[in-house]
Amino acid sequence: MKVLITGSSRGIGKAIAERFIKEGHDVIGFDKKPGSIQNDKYEHYIVDICDFDKLPDLKDIDILINNAGTQNENDIDTNLKALINMTELYGIHKGIKAILNIGSASGHTGSEFPEYCASKGGVIAYTKNVALRIAEYGAVCNSLDPGGVITPMNACVIEDEKLWSKIMDETPLRRWATCEEIAEWAYFLTVVNRFATGQSIVVDGGEMINYNFIWK
Repeated sequence: MKVLITGSSRGIGKAIAERFIKEGHDVIGFDKKPGSIQNDKYEHYIVDICDFDKLPDLKDIDILINNAGTQNENDIDTNLKALINMTELYGIHKGIKAILNIGSASGHTGSEFPEYCASKGGVIAYTKNVALRIAEYGAVCNSLDPGGVITPMNACVIEDEKLWSKIMDETPLRRWATCEEIAEWAYFLTVVNRFATGQSIVVDGGEMINYNFIWK
């Protein structure tokens, strides 16, 4: 299948791309930065998804994974508005099989930066809207909402020993997810799953049970 993934140059997006390539899918990546995946099954576009008029003309996308996002920096524009534009352009058509939006546990709890929480809460609502609209094609749309994940974006707290200890005290499993673990969930929800739709799947190691947000 042809899979389009945003934010594919590093972190969760890169891990998802590599997971699909491993299974033999053709993957297209969008990112503002150059791609680092060297594989014949991968095609990379250097593009800002907020520049809607500059997005490439792509057809026959089977799976769309909206992963690109920011944290405390134009969150509404990137995490929500651009995600909506991407979905309307590439995801709403008869050939679509699955759409996955990478949200956040914070969209459920409100326990983070205000605009970030609002953007991710909007993703949850929009996911349900899309699920209703593409159901006629036999397609599914869900959001995957992680808690803490070991990514470069989160290095500022991961590398702070005292702060990291406090965060681990709030996480029942006492660890964060790896990007590869989130990629496994993304693959399952878009390829294996053919019936669950309009759902927001929280994968946070039990962090949401405590509802406390700790950051610099």
